[in-house]
Amino acid sequence: MDIRQLKALVEVVRRGGFSAAAESLNATQPTVSKTVKLLEDEVGLPLLERSRQGVRLTQAGEIVYRRALTLLAERDSLEAELDDLRGLRRGELHVGLPLLGSDILFAPLFAAYRERYPGVQLRLLELGSQALEDSLRSGDVELAGSLLPADDEFEWQSVRREPMVVVMPPGHPLAGRDSVGLDALKDSAFILFEKGFALNRRIVAACQRHGFTPREAARSGQISFIAALVAAGIGVAVLPRMIAQRHVHGLPMALLDEHDLVWHMALIWRRGSFLSRAAQAWLQLASEHRRG
Repeated sequence: MDIRQLKALVEVVRRGGFSAAAESLNATQPTVSKTVKLLEDEVGLPLLERSRQGVRLTQAGEIVYRRALTLLAERDSLEAELDDLRGLRRGELHVGLPLLGSDILFAPLFAAYRERYPGVQLRLLELGSQALEDSLRSGDVELAGSLLPADDEFEWQSVRREPMVVVMPPGHPLAGRDSVGLDALKDSAFILFEKGFALNRRIVAACQRHGFTPREAARSGQISFIAALVAAGIGVAVLPRMIAQRHVHGLPMALLDEHDLVWHMALIWRRGSFLSRAAQAWLQLASEHRRG
C-alpha cells in the first residue's frame, strides 16, 4: 500500500463518498474508486460498504483508516520539518477554519500574516468541527479553529471567548429583557445550526441539562438565513454575542444567563506534534491580535 491509496480512502470517508473525494483530490471518480479498490485488494478485505446512502467503513476499514490518519500526519510532519529548515521565506501553512465566526476572527489575521510573511502560501480549509479534527489527525492541516473544550489529543491556544445571546422575533414574550435563562425558552421553537456545528450540540446539551430538548423549527448553517427565520417569527436563535452584533440587526436580543454555555474559540493542533515555523508564526500573530 502507498500514501496515495491511503489518502484516497481517508478522503472518501471524510467527504462521505467517491464523488466529493474526487473533487477534493482533483481526480476523477473512477480513478479514486480504482485506487481504493487496489488498496482493498492488497489488504485482502473489503474496507468500505457501498450503498445508495453513501459509504461506511467495515471493521477492517476502521483499522486501516485509523492507521492511515497517523501515517499521513507523520508524512506531513516530516515535510514540515524539512520546510522549516528553509525559514519563512517560502513554504506553505495549512489551516483549518470553522464555518462560524471565521470572517470576524480569522480574516484580519489572514491579511496580517500575508503582509508579514508574503513568501508563505496560506492554504485554508473550511469544514465543520469533526471534519477539521480529522484533518488535523491526518496532517491535512497543522492548525485548526475549534471550540473549547478540546479533546485531550489536542493542544490549544485561546482566540476569543464570547457569551451567548438569545435572538428573538419582534413581539416575543421575552423581548425587552436584558438577560434570559434557558428555562424561560423551553416553550419556544429554536432555529438550530446544521449537525456539523459543534455549537449546535452544546446548545442542545445545555437545554437537556435544564430538563428539556429544544423544539426544532429549522436548521441552517448561514447566520443571515437564521436571522431571517427569526425575523419571520419561526423561532429563537442562540448565537455568540460577537456574531449576533455583526450580522443581526433590528431584532430583540438578550444575554443568555447560562454560565456553562459560552463560545470559546481556540486554535488547536495535535498534542506533541512538530509545529513548523510558519505555524508558530501564525500562533504568535494570533496572540498579538488577541492582546490588541
